[in-house]
Amino acid sequence: MPQTADEPDAVAVRSWCSLALEALGREREAIDAINVYPVADGDTGTNLYLTVESAAAAVEAVFAAHETGTSVPSAADAVRAMAHGALIGARGNSGTILAQLLRGMAGVLAEGTGGDRMRLALDRAAAWAREAVAHPVEGTVLTVADRAAAAAAQAAPGADTAEVARAAYEGARTALDATPGQLPALARAGVVDAGGRGLVTLLGALVEAVSGRGPERPYETPVPFVPVGDAECPAGDDGDGGGPAFEVIYLLEAGDEAVERLRARLDALGDSLVVVGGDGLWNVHVHVDDAGAAVEAGVEAGRPYRIRITHFAADRAHARPEPARRAVVVVVPGDGLAALCREAGATTVLARPGEPPASGELAEAVHRAHAREVVLLPNDADLRHTAAAAAEQARAQGVRVAVIPTRAAVQGIAALAVHEPDRSFDEDVVAMTSAAGATRYAELAVAERQSWTTAGICQAGDILGLIDGDVAVIGQDVPGTARKVLDRMLAAGGELVTLVLGENTPPTLAEALEQHVRDGHLAVDTTTYRGGHQGAPLLIGVE
Repeated sequence: MPQTADEPDAVAVRSWCSLALEALGREREAIDAINVYPVADGDTGTNLYLTVESAAAAVEAVFAAHETGTSVPSAADAVRAMAHGALIGARGNSGTILAQLLRGMAGVLAEGTGGDRMRLALDRAAAWAREAVAHPVEGTVLTVADRAAAAAAQAAPGADTAEVARAAYEGARTALDATPGQLPALARAGVVDAGGRGLVTLLGALVEAVSGRGPERPYETPVPFVPVGDAECPAGDDGDGGGPAFEVIYLLEAGDEAVERLRARLDALGDSLVVVGGDGLWNVHVHVDDAGAAVEAGVEAGRPYRIRITHFAADRAHARPEPARRAVVVVVPGDGLAALCREAGATTVLARPGEPPASGELAEAVHRAHAREVVLLPNDADLRHTAAAAAEQARAQGVRVAVIPTRAAVQGIAALAVHEPDRSFDEDVVAMTSAAGATRYAELAVAERQSWTTAGICQAGDILGLIDGDVAVIGQDVPGTARKVLDRMLAAGGELVTLVLGENTPPTLAEALEQHVRDGHLAVDTTTYRGGHQGAPLLIGVE
């Protein structure tokens, strides 16, 4: 990467991440649409996007650490952050392989820059990615990476970084167009490999980052490949969807020897095994029928965490449907409300206690909703900026998104109740916003320690009644505190009370509170839902 006084190497790395993320954002849906191998689950573009998003965030964090000074990070710090961010944020088979490609490049570029270093970086990236896959298959991103590295090696002697990057890009383009002739599943579908398509996009972004202008020949998907008889396609795994039922991914803290044993065990359990990483931190990806056994193997090897299990049958059943006109994406605090919102037709994101969703997760949910117009309900004041960032990502893909600033789950329920997809988008958003705004919200919480509150001093174990986010009542038990909270809220009027019970809250509480409302407040209806594992023992809404 060229170094000048105005653009140090670290800035080029930052630019590469930004340009790659922008390009994958534009092409994500198109790449998803050609995802037929190894599983036709239509998510390769999304997985690559989320992996690069994690890499870019890690690079931005390194730059943020230097904001107080006049210097910028070193190139070594930037490329290592990029590789680490991709490793911990890798999604799916394609994202895991991409993380290893970036890790291979980073190991070389951290030691120096220039055309020769870029050749070596691309060569190591291709070699490491192939080594990470238990059973490499030709016609995939591995082949495209190999050809990119070979083309870079053929660049003119003394070529600078930009020239080497252009050669790699052209080699990857040529290799990608040939993938249908190497893999039967691609030939039957008339598409190129989705992972390889994403790598071409990343190399195009690299060319622009190091030269200041994009490739002279932007990639365009070729005319669908039509095989002339079966002889045109080599025999092999055709990825026709008849494989294992689950995709299992997790990060793993473990030593090298334990990981080698893990590879052997997971290879016997399933297929599409990719294990990437090193220095004690690994990203494990495998397709299996026994997801529990795959996780248990990780426990025996070390400490697995960020475990994600995807049931392919569900994904295949919903693969690439016709885009709906409008959808609603709702953040919910418990599985009970998640089921309720799904029954109402919404796409849900679960916000576990202490684990708020990131913008990438919300953007993925908007993409999963597969609609031209989306209403996003964050249901938490602290998620306002996160939701706004997710909406911007979705808008870059051509999706019309409106964020309604709901601050509690009961406001989201009220908004969802008046949702009418047959109305115009603007009218629907106005009606949903009005319903949410007309809903006051409260929740009960258990005080963890003695502290000052707006209602006075509370002791550890006290029951706190929060109305619109502020402590309004301090009580000794849940029923008594709930009655006082309801009376305060209904003193200002109301027509409907919504109660959402936590997982361990007895249903008799709802019956008692419904009776309390009937006895003290005429013409007020009460509706009760089971919220499941939501953190708070009781959520209250008053409309």
